[in-house]
Amino acid sequence: MTDKYAVIGNPIAHSKSPLIHAAFAKQTQQAMSYEAILAPLDGFAATVQALIEQGYQGVNVTVPFKFEAFKLANQHSERAIAAGAANTLTFTTQGILADNTDGAGLVRDIDHNLQHRIAGKRLLLLGAGGAAEGVLQPLLAAIPSTLVICNRSLEKAQTMLKKIASQTQYQLIHLQACSFDELQNQSFDIVINATSAGLSDSALPIPDSIFAKNCLAYDMMYGRNTPFMQQAQHTGATVADGLGMLIEQAAEAFTIWRGVRPETQAVMQRIRNV
Repeated sequence: MTDKYAVIGNPIAHSKSPLIHAAFAKQTQQAMSYEAILAPLDGFAATVQALIEQGYQGVNVTVPFKFEAFKLANQHSERAIAAGAANTLTFTTQGILADNTDGAGLVRDIDHNLQHRIAGKRLLLLGAGGAAEGVLQPLLAAIPSTLVICNRSLEKAQTMLKKIASQTQYQLIHLQACSFDELQNQSFDIVINATSAGLSDSALPIPDSIFAKNCLAYDMMYGRNTPFMQQAQHTGATVADGLGMLIEQAAEAFTIWRGVRPETQAVMQRIRNV
């Protein structure tokens, strides 16, 4: 029997997830299929129910359904609860289990693949939307010395900060929320762009000075050289896109479903060359 999985989104035709999971399955000799499924914007729950009835074992979830996926589930991992969103659903006899592997994928890509240790570093997170929410707790768990959340709307950044300010395990981390105007005279070891500016090739109103010497500038977008990445390259920063995060979060989801962790480096090279 071949176990069936899928990724659900809208749009979804661009997704590399089927290629990634096919490579993982071949590498680990798992009998499974994985496909991309387009769900109507008002039809996510119906799409999931249809897949359950067709015997699917689980799905990944991408834009714009991650918050809806969280609400649809009746069981939630701590990571999903912290993010308030889910990108991985597992179908069980007890219902739907929601998890969020985005943050774990980002941290592993930065720490392990790119060899930029987060611990003790000054970290700037640009954006306060769903992408930023999804990675905040794992970034904090990696214990940077400073974490600043910067957003066009200061209020949204402050709201994110309030959720974590009272958590005692993070009291040694200097936490700050700011607007783009307040970035002058600040510099960081790691700058992560969690905004969607790259989708429209828009430049962010950030000064070159935020990129400290030997800085890692990481754009969660993948497959394009965004204005953020171009600006960072101009300052001499090391630049990375989000393909590593995509593959590492997929490996985390694969491990949840199949109980075996795939090796990601060869898959990353293959997908990068597609």
